[in-house]
Amino acid sequence: MLMSKKLIITAVGAVLAFGFAVSYFLVTPTVITAPVVQIYPYQVRTLLNSSGYVVAQRKASLSSKATGRLEWLGVVEGSRVNKGELIALIESDDLKAKLLFDESKVILAEAEVDEATRVFERAKKLLAKDYISEASYDESFARMAKAEASLKAAEAALEISKADLAQSEIRAPFDAVVLTKNADVGDNITPFSAAADTKGAVVTIADMQTLEVEVDVSESNVSRISIGQSAVVRLDAFENEIFFGKVVRMVPTIDRAKATRMVKVGFLDEDIRILPDMSAKVAFVEGELDSASTSPQLAITKEAMFRENGNNYYFLYRDGFLIRREILDVQLMGSDLVILEGVNIDERIVINPTADLYDGLSVTLTTD
Repeated sequence: MLMSKKLIITAVGAVLAFGFAVSYFLVTPTVITAPVVQIYPYQVRTLLNSSGYVVAQRKASLSSKATGRLEWLGVVEGSRVNKGELIALIESDDLKAKLLFDESKVILAEAEVDEATRVFERAKKLLAKDYISEASYDESFARMAKAEASLKAAEAALEISKADLAQSEIRAPFDAVVLTKNADVGDNITPFSAAADTKGAVVTIADMQTLEVEVDVSESNVSRISIGQSAVVRLDAFENEIFFGKVVRMVPTIDRAKATRMVKVGFLDEDIRILPDMSAKVAFVEGELDSASTSPQLAITKEAMFRENGNNYYFLYRDGFLIRREILDVQLMGSDLVILEGVNIDERIVINPTADLYDGLSVTLTTD
């Protein structure tokens, strides 16, 4: 008998629990929500979107014209160098020795010119007094001319030695930042890296002031782009930031294989965080950019707005309950978004609200 009562109580409890669960899901409505989004007014004036990469327009891989072992390297990745600054040295003991030899030859040639010139000047005076023959005079003149020719040859050889020694020096051709270091001290360097166990470029540098975004624009959309046109750049590395630029060049040819034209967008302001080869998305904008069009605003989809008693409202979903809020001044952003204040980005807003929803109602989110 006692066991029967327990079974009855258990059964009644299960029925009540089931009934409560059924009533909860039948009574508690489900809603579909969308997030509050951050937008920029310029997006309404966007004519075209494209993607590409940041590229330095001045970039160089530096090597030496001379072949030899890398003796000194004065930079690392990220080093800033100025035009003409010494970056690396190739072993050049033989070139230095040849330079000293050619310098000594110039000194000797200069001494020979001085001696030959004095002899010629003395011969010229003696000839005027008929103390020597014209043959002797001609001989002294020829000696002087030969000495001057030897001096010019020695000076030319010296210049060649200086040039050869300079070729063992690697200097920056322009102000830049070192992107990569391709060789270390002790590596064999050759101009074309043709031999085994040798390196070609010692470092790769880029002028960060020449960074541009290169994008491919479909041939059918090229007519919508013009030089000087405003553009907004988003970099994948900085998700919530935008950078401003303009179209600086359009490559005067069409890529036949892709049916696109390359467009280059320059940044209006330099930013040390922007690096070559970053992925970028570019929005080409109609008209000029200003502070009003580039200031972020929060908005919701127009599908979340509903009218009641002549006023405009929306439902904010928070912690399982609805909060009804009035939109005092309806400002549309384009045709689909409504600008809002007093909300936070990524908060959830009910879309397509039904007439049975009200402030404070407990709801669940749809799983669809």
